[in-house]
Amino acid sequence: MPHRPTLVCVHAHPDDEALFTGGISSLYAARGYRCVLVTCTDGQYGIDPAGHPGDDPAHDAAATRAARAGELVRAASLVGFERAVSLGFHDSGMVGWPQNEHPNAFVGSDVERVAGTLAALFDELEADVVVTYDENGFYGHPDHIRANQVTRAAVVRSSSVERLYYPVVPESVLSRFVPDATALEIFLPAWVLDAGIGVPDDRVASRVDVREYVERKRAAITTHATQIDNADLVAMDPAMFDALFGTEYYQRAWSRHPAEGDATDLFGGLSWD
Repeated sequence: MPHRPTLVCVHAHPDDEALFTGGISSLYAARGYRCVLVTCTDGQYGIDPAGHPGDDPAHDAAATRAARAGELVRAASLVGFERAVSLGFHDSGMVGWPQNEHPNAFVGSDVERVAGTLAALFDELEADVVVTYDENGFYGHPDHIRANQVTRAAVVRSSSVERLYYPVVPESVLSRFVPDATALEIFLPAWVLDAGIGVPDDRVASRVDVREYVERKRAAITTHATQIDNADLVAMDPAMFDALFGTEYYQRAWSRHPAEGDATDLFGGLSWD
């Protein structure tokens, strides 16, 4: 059987797949590539169905877990993932929350053990390209940082993975978008504001045009309806939405061989002869 190009995205919580990589998964699925999603936690300390954030004493973790599981199934399908794998860890909450100390919290997981699980999955799939967050977890969330750590360890163990990328937003984009959105009184969630001013533009290896799929990405974010802190983003006019989501930017974090041809395509320059 000929090799089927395969993308694996490793995310921390339900909705991350829509926000950070919904464009490339849609693009590569349309090309016939296999796109697989790994979600590390069940996200039960996100916003619950009644609108309570995870640190609110009234927050219902069980209801949040159930609601987000259903949202994830629907949204992942919308943006082209044909298989979704859950690692089954608890959401750790934000830095300093007591949930960080739960025995099954992802932030306290054994890095080497989880890396071994991921490496076995990558090799089973014959994954070529893996995507997760940078060392700061994009915006400092403990579960995002742990996702980086386990994925970095896993790609080195894997025999199939050729490249690892991080989704980023360059300074030149975020430094324009945030003031424009603020002037329009658009509420910006923590993953935008706590990202600071983005990463230096020279760290961006790949700029992938996903405008053809941007409305699919908007639909997937909307599907995660419990996460109402993203409501203003999905309601943005097309120009503002495209400014943030119409191009996905990636930092090349690791490559098994010298990487060439990936300026606009994470698989660029790879061959399967």
